[in-house]
Amino acid sequence: MNVKIEGLIKNLNVDELSVKRKKLLQPLIDFLAQKKSENKEIRINFICTHNSRRSHLGQIWAQTMAIFFDVKNVVTYSGGTEITAMFPKVGETLLKQGFEIQKLSETNNPVYAIKFDENSHPIIAFSKKYSDDFNPKSSFAAIMTCSHADGNCPFIAGAEKRIPITYDDPKLFDNTDQQNEKYEERSLQIATEMKYIFAKI
Repeated sequence: MNVKIEGLIKNLNVDELSVKRKKLLQPLIDFLAQKKSENKEIRINFICTHNSRRSHLGQIWAQTMAIFFDVKNVVTYSGGTEITAMFPKVGETLLKQGFEIQKLSETNNPVYAIKFDENSHPIIAFSKKYSDDFNPKSSFAAIMTCSHADGNCPFIAGAEKRIPITYDDPKLFDNTDQQNEKYEERSLQIATEMKYIFAKI
């Protein structure tokens, strides 16, 4: 794994997580543990309204932590209830944190290849509906990363388990002096929680 990312992960302090957040994360830990005990593939789809910020961070950090903790057969995905684009600041934030990012297409909804290790297959990131053919159709955990999607999308077809793990939207700080700080903060919060989860498996 990339040395910078490895160092960042080691410095994340899971002890800072509140009891309330740990309780919120437990259903995903249980889902992963059950799949692992059954030696089945673990599919996790992170879902938010626009699939532009939090859901991408969830997908990328979960896949990274699965590799870091050597949890086998994990494939992560992301999707939205609408299609927009991965917000550029997400890529910039991950780049600063050590990821390699390559833009594969120049469209209104670019496709990115994101790597945490020079020898690993990249994570493919672009905005899509949660039901897109790129995503799994059954036997996956649907992680609702924003309250809007959780409240407005009561049924996720094919989801074996639906788990709300919501995060504050860094979009609220776009075009402000706090933008960089808040995107980094949200990325690190998600990374810390994914570290807590995968360290338990």
